[in-house]
Amino acid sequence: MGGFFSAALKEDCVFDLFYGTDYHSHLGTRRAGLVSYGPKGFNRAIHNIENSPFRTKFASDISDMEGYLGVGCISDYDPQPLIVRSHHGTYALSTIGAINNTDEIIKEVFSHSQTHFLEMSGGDINKTELVATMINQKDNLIEGIRFAQEMIEGSMSIMLVTENGVYLARDKYGRTPIIVGKKAEGYCACLESFAFEKLGYTFEKELGPGEIDVMTPEGLKVIVQPGNKLRICTFLWTYYGYPPSRYEGVTVEKMRYDCGRYMAQRDNMSRDMIDIVAGVPDSGIAHAIGYSNESGVPYARPFIKYTPTWPRSFMPTHQSKRNLIAKMKLIPVRELIQDQRLLLIDDSIVRGTQLRETTEFLYESGAREVHVRPACPPIMFGCKYISFSRSTSDMDLIARRIIASEEGGDVDRTILDDYANPDSDRYHKMLERMREQMNFSTLSFNRMDDMIRATGLSEDQLCTYCWNGRE
Repeated sequence: MGGFFSAALKEDCVFDLFYGTDYHSHLGTRRAGLVSYGPKGFNRAIHNIENSPFRTKFASDISDMEGYLGVGCISDYDPQPLIVRSHHGTYALSTIGAINNTDEIIKEVFSHSQTHFLEMSGGDINKTELVATMINQKDNLIEGIRFAQEMIEGSMSIMLVTENGVYLARDKYGRTPIIVGKKAEGYCACLESFAFEKLGYTFEKELGPGEIDVMTPEGLKVIVQPGNKLRICTFLWTYYGYPPSRYEGVTVEKMRYDCGRYMAQRDNMSRDMIDIVAGVPDSGIAHAIGYSNESGVPYARPFIKYTPTWPRSFMPTHQSKRNLIAKMKLIPVRELIQDQRLLLIDDSIVRGTQLRETTEFLYESGAREVHVRPACPPIMFGCKYISFSRSTSDMDLIARRIIASEEGGDVDRTILDDYANPDSDRYHKMLERMREQMNFSTLSFNRMDDMIRATGLSEDQLCTYCWNGRE
């Protein structure tokens, strides 16, 4: 995925830019960058952050940076922000999203202009560079941004810095947020709302789907009014978001807590059946506390995640290394595991590898039973909007592998819909096969309707594609 932070102040903005961007470090794992603009023009720094924290990499850069406008980005893959020189003038560009029709866009661009793209080491094209090329096809920046967002199959939120201000453009369906903060010295905008609170800003507004604003130290001007169709990613609350963040007025921690409550209400597991409720650190913790408080079963931490020197579990490119790191980070508290019947809540099950190994680790540490309760429904489709998973095929997903095994190969959409229905026989058969494969004592997923209820939004405002294939 990724995160970004921009600022437009009447004074130097580099301090806010540095710490505001750093507060998005949980959203990306490979690249980070800062761009400032001031009297001396643009100044940029980009670093690889795979093995060193953002602050460590950029601490020396910010002493040489100055400016009253700027943007910073944490990215899973693309080096950015980019500095682009075009007929629009020079601007800095940062993007968050996914492009699924890169080849078609390149063909369209080539048919109307002579241009070129620099391939990255993996042979891919930097998606931010591709967005810049689309923007440059039009006569002005607003037309260019709208053209890019209409061309893209996927999603794309944009922050673009010129000498006159910062253009903020939320994805046309609002799959990722852009939230604006205000203080006496000016404004900032970011993905994670908590990022500006410690820097002295107060909440000003959240851009609507497709809205484009221009942010300057003096104010915020709406250039393109928001659309009516909102499809914000539900997985932001379930997994990606940092606990104190708010999207569409709903706090991540509160949503997770309520998910846990609703799971407990349906589950009816009591102290006669289980001894403790635990959450897989970190995103499973609030879910587990909600479950514990609702059920009356004590909450405990039978394992602790060691974080001082370890990167996030999905940081390495190779899946087996991500699994290994995830396993190595969990340190057991054996007195809380030995002979215990544990109910374990994780944010989700994607491939299934990490949670199966976590369960094995608990049994090896003396657990008597491990009952698993993922906080969202079974994932049936690979994400094509914010790329939360590195899966290259739906068959990487454990749910789809089990379905293929049960049905003897590929299945049509009607059958998939039946497997996604928590009241169907196929759904329960899928869960039983999954339970057997992963060696859980019992397995029950959070239901879609309960998860949606926890957000406080209506289903038609949420992106639920990864669970039900709904566009």
